[in-house]
Amino acid sequence: MSTLSISGLNVYFSTEDGPLHALKDVGFDVPERRIVGIVGESGCGKSTLINAILGLLADNGDIRSGEIVFEGMRDLTKLSARGMQDLRGLRISTVFQDPMGALNPVLSVGRQMTNIQYRSGQSHSEKVARAIEMLKLVRIPDAENALARYPHQFSGGMKQRIAIAMALMMEPALLIADEPTTALDATLEVTTIELLKDLQEKIGCSVLFISHHLGVIAELCDDVVVMYAGEVVERGTVRDVFQRPSHPYTRRLLECDPARQTQRTRVLPTIPGEIPDLRARPAGCVFAARCLDRHDGCDQHQPERSVSGGHAVRCNLVGSRQTQGEQA
Repeated sequence: MSTLSISGLNVYFSTEDGPLHALKDVGFDVPERRIVGIVGESGCGKSTLINAILGLLADNGDIRSGEIVFEGMRDLTKLSARGMQDLRGLRISTVFQDPMGALNPVLSVGRQMTNIQYRSGQSHSEKVARAIEMLKLVRIPDAENALARYPHQFSGGMKQRIAIAMALMMEPALLIADEPTTALDATLEVTTIELLKDLQEKIGCSVLFISHHLGVIAELCDDVVVMYAGEVVERGTVRDVFQRPSHPYTRRLLECDPARQTQRTRVLPTIPGEIPDLRARPAGCVFAARCLDRHDGCDQHQPERSVSGGHAVRCNLVGSRQTQGEQA
């Protein structure tokens, strides 16, 4: 069963130059007790997807079609603002990239951690005990005294751990982690990844982890969804997608990973070209203009094909490669 199931999601933004098709036919599942990573370069639609799930799209944003089914029962696209408010923080929680933006600088950590439990029905002392328990879980030293301190009195890594503790306070069914390790150095990044893994197993929640860091996705996630220009171009288990990348964009993205460079160089590889104007999407493959393997059919359509099992890719070339392999 899936904690979150997205299908046929189309999101538009109204602009002075006409409607901008930000997400096109996005679909994937976040199974129970699994960590699903969303990866792609800047502008691929990761933030728009998060805001669509949370019901926090800007005023000029609109979900035109599709479903976001949560816990197999509720379509989030049809919930009222009050209905979404009741879910956020209780059944769906978020950890943001910048912990200072998520923590109130003028309130103590203890005040914030007890305030967030306002729907728990517990006494104040029980809320304080729960806050101390969560700080200990995220390895904050001297958790009891830490409650009286303010966010600026903690390091960046500790602030991020406090933000994670607050997000998991009510033991949500789904945790959305929006690039929570980007602002951390390499050592803290590894520690945060290990912490998220441990907490996810203890609480038993599902995690939707957004990142542009391929190494973090490979280390933390069970499944991965590759997005480009607001479309899902490839999805599958981390092992399948990283070891057998089938979409040209996925392959180029992996080739640009600094960790995969075997020789010292002053110039890192990049993907030539730019993301297309989403106010005038191409009729066929959205990556065609930047693809080195494109052919005439790529300008007309972009079918989704199954590579194996749950490994799926939107590319005309996959079928032709398979056919060539069978003939050989």
